[in-house]
Amino acid sequence: MAKIDEALEKIALDVCQRHGVYIYETEYKKEGSEYFLRLFIDKEGGVTIEDCENVSREISPLLDNLTFIKEAYIFEVSSPGIDRVLSRDWHFEKVMGEEIEIKLFAPLDGKKEFSGILKGYNDGIITIETEGKEIQIEKQKAASVRLAFKF
Repeated sequence: MAKIDEALEKIALDVCQRHGVYIYETEYKKEGSEYFLRLFIDKEGGVTIEDCENVSREISPLLDNLTFIKEAYIFEVSSPGIDRVLSRDWHFEKVMGEEIEIKLFAPLDGKKEFSGILKGYNDGIITIETEGKEIQIEKQKAASVRLAFKF
């Protein structure tokens, strides 16, 4: 799957730059019986539906050259959303000081879910302040890490 993500990112880089957006994340995964190839884009102030449409329209024909994708798939371009997934090192740097939510594969001190203020990220170690103390969690032990969204 990483090969497909990397190919999409390579194809999308110039297109995104021309449209004034940047690549936030790429994703290729099966959901139910369908495969999805997703490109998440962003820009300062947020992306519009027109940004997504313009990027999608330009990239779609270029994807026909990806002969190593054997399955039929649905291509989507969208914003990462306000509860965006944090997966790349720079994602963490960009939201330092903000509240995040972490869900673990296995319990840590009897808990599988944590939320707190992101205080640091270094060498795959996430440091958050929660309940008046700092805790460190290895990113590889997290099933998901997201920016917290509070209504």
